[in-house]
Amino acid sequence: MHPVHDIDALLLLAMALASKRRAAELFEIMAALDLIHGAIPSEGKLGEAFRRLSVNGLIDEVDGRFTLGPGAQKIVAGLPRKADTAERIFGVKAELSAHVAQGEKAPCVPTVEQLSAAIAAHRAAGQGAGQNLLMPKPKVVETEHKRPGHWRKPTGARRRG
Repeated sequence: MHPVHDIDALLLLAMALASKRRAAELFEIMAALDLIHGAIPSEGKLGEAFRRLSVNGLIDEVDGRFTLGPGAQKIVAGLPRKADTAERIFGVKAELSAHVAQGEKAPCVPTVEQLSAAIAAHRAAGQGAGQNLLMPKPKVVETEHKRPGHWRKPTGARRRG
């Protein structure tokens, strides 16, 4: 697959995050893109990336939802788990440049209106009272004492002999 764009690697990583257990809807993919990249690319660039990846068999569509194809699953499975985002994007881009398509497939490209609606739905959900479930949970800061209050050994304890 040549040439490889940054948006292609970002989209694959976002889809891997959003479609772990089932095919992901567009707004879930947009939430994952926002989490990984910190911003959502334009609808035109996303549409082109969907077309490039789906023609090469890396993205499949199932009932209006999107999932990774077998080739993309192999690419994502080979990534190091403890790498940071930049290293993972670089790894995906390297694998994409070495990927050889097994023949062209029909593209499954969402329309610009669908992409715009998904981006708007993600932004509306972020401004509401609910939480983005894809956001990392804050770590709990441990205090010096593990248990609150003063703990001491009971005075009536007997030793067995």
